[in-house]
Amino acid sequence: MSLTGSLFALIIAAVAGVTMALQGAMNSGLGKVIGLLQATLVVHLTATIAVLILIFGLRVGDGDFGKFAQVPWYYYLGGLLGVLITYGVVASMPKVGVANATAAIIVGQVSAAFIIDCLGMFGLEKVAFAWFKLVGLGLLAAGAKILLN
Repeated sequence: MSLTGSLFALIIAAVAGVTMALQGAMNSGLGKVIGLLQATLVVHLTATIAVLILIFGLRVGDGDFGKFAQVPWYYYLGGLLGVLITYGVVASMPKVGVANATAAIIVGQVSAAFIIDCLGMFGLEKVAFAWFKLVGLGLLAAGAKILLN
């Protein structure tokens, strides 16, 4: 595995995981002070401003808004899911802790990802079902359960 191939992608994913835990804790702190929905709004507004600056101010990215109409309508629901994700994180972490909430998030995320892979949903390449992967998912859930105790 070269650093420019899969290993690099996994490192990026691990860094994203670290930032998700940090973001969740910070957003939960914000939610305690200003409220859950208010924190969700602030999080998405600051993210929108940051991306606007990257795209239009710094000219970062190689996307094409001209292809907007070519995208299946349901792909645009990702933004709504982002609101649900942020709200769920902000609501759960103060009640169960960052580690417990993150463990539950990861089990849910990997379970959904396993199904998406096996079915090849959303235009992604189908990944063959394998029993050992299902066992791995079970072990992940068991590890999360141990962490919750």
